Amino acid sequence: MFEFELIKECKDTGARAGIFHTPHGDIETPVFMPVGTQATVKTMTPEELKACNAQIILSNTYHLYLRPGHQLIEEAGGLHEFMGWDRPILTDSGGFQVFSLGDLRKIKEEGVEFRSHIDGSKHLFTPERVMEIENALGADIIMAFDECNPYPEQNGEHVGEYTTDKDGTINIATLSPDWYVIREKLSPEGYLLDETPKTVEVKTNVPTIVTFTNKKLTALQIKKVD
Repeated sequence: MFEFELIKECKDTGARAGIFHTPHGDIETPVFMPVGTQATVKTMTPEELKACNAQIILSNTYHLYLRPGHQLIEEAGGLHEFMGWDRPILTDSGGFQVFSLGDLRKIKEEGVEFRSHIDGSKHLFTPERVMEIENALGADIIMAFDECNPYPEQNGEHVGEYTTDKDGTINIATLSPDWYVIREKLSPEGYLLDETPKTVEVKTNVPTIVTFTNKKLTALQIKKVD
């Protein structure tokens, strides 16, 4: 049975204290939740976690899906049996892990296609697929598949490409006030590309200066020694 019991609410901020009742026990909120990414909290046994009064553990869908696999965990009786933990468990959706893969993932209309960081195999996470995986894992609380937006949020819009003058400077007066990520695509001849993206906020009537630093290429001499 799942039920949230409200104990106290702050009239000024709306902050609440309560008890979340689950089939594997009650959770007093707000709560500190130890992270057991791969069905274990590193360096700690379930008994030690209970001694610390841990009420709930978080495990990660992405990592458990890849290794050892949600089917194996389901066959073992679910996460509680697999990890020897009889208190509540929450599984996150794996959305952040997929987002953090960078060039190894591609966002599509139906979901996210990505390659495993372990062996490079190709996979597809859709909202429906993630729910199937989390249900197989058998946690008390399962999170919906979420899409993590980069900070600052820009909706992925490509604003434009600009070329500096011979002195390496440019003045762009057409950008509306907002946050932008600026990348250098071509460095001056004889210099290394500055590959660090610059996140800047453009404000009305306030000059915004962005600096890219290009290190000079140095010649490499190789001498054969007999």
